[in-house]
Amino acid sequence: MDNKQFKNLEEQIEILKFKGLTIDDEDYAKRVLLRENYFFLNGYRHIFINSDTKRYIDGVTFEELYSLFLFDRSLRNILFKNLLIVENNLKSITSYQLSKKYGYREKDYLKEKNFTGNPEKRKQVNDLINKMKRQVRANGGQHSATMHYINNYGYIPLWIMVKVLSFGIVSEMFSILKEEDKNEIAKVYHVSADKMIMYLPILANYRNLCAHEDILFENRTQKSIDDTIYHRLLNIKQIDSEYVCGKNDLFALLIIMRQILQTEEFQNMMLEIEKTIEHLAYNLNSINIDKVLEKMGFPHNWMDLAHIEGNDEIYE
Repeated sequence: MDNKQFKNLEEQIEILKFKGLTIDDEDYAKRVLLRENYFFLNGYRHIFINSDTKRYIDGVTFEELYSLFLFDRSLRNILFKNLLIVENNLKSITSYQLSKKYGYREKDYLKEKNFTGNPEKRKQVNDLINKMKRQVRANGGQHSATMHYINNYGYIPLWIMVKVLSFGIVSEMFSILKEEDKNEIAKVYHVSADKMIMYLPILANYRNLCAHEDILFENRTQKSIDDTIYHRLLNIKQIDSEYVCGKNDLFALLIIMRQILQTEEFQNMMLEIEKTIEHLAYNLNSINIDKVLEKMGFPHNWMDLAHIEGNDEIYE
């Protein structure tokens, strides 16, 4: 296999044009490619490509391609800031529950006996405790709060320690808590502990995807969420008794966030997403916005999710 070789901006433009992309303002395209990176921008081409010819469909412009790129960036920013709210809430609720029950010093709350007694998970418990200690050693010095407690008190309470723990670590910690502790935390969100275990890794993965600026709008998760009352109330289409969207796509993430964000937070997020979609629709000419929404897993009435009342258990 030939190695990929460096291409200057002029060569990058020629490759795009050869593949059928319309570029009227080459100077503008060069400025964009220099700032944004040809490889990253080119990652958004698939929705504009004719599957038979492997070329851009007629009329696709560089501006359209860049508009989709910018749309995905805006979408990531909207979801990222709300996923940070989710992360902070989970850390706060978890640290409150465990500190109240097991104490506020590491030697008290980081005991093996405070976690599940399942012998099959004993190694996972000990590994997690060690990972938490390593993250504190690696990152504790970067946060004034952790250094304050270490220097002045000689310990770090859990409500401070969670500041330096990753979302993934806290999510894993939830999965190996005692059943009564998982239930107390899940009760705040009005869902079962089992369902929290199911979608916390999904939230953590999307949080990292947004943080690292990976392609978001057409992302699919390895695991699907269970059917919810929202699938039924939105009358989402089914094929062979399986919902065609809202299972392992971006809309599934919105269904999860509908449950765990405060109602006003969720509605504000949905309004921001709606505005971003409208802006993209205005800038598309060669394809319809419905094609993008389909890639996102959004049903035609996706915005109705923001107006469904109630905050009870969503899984039927």
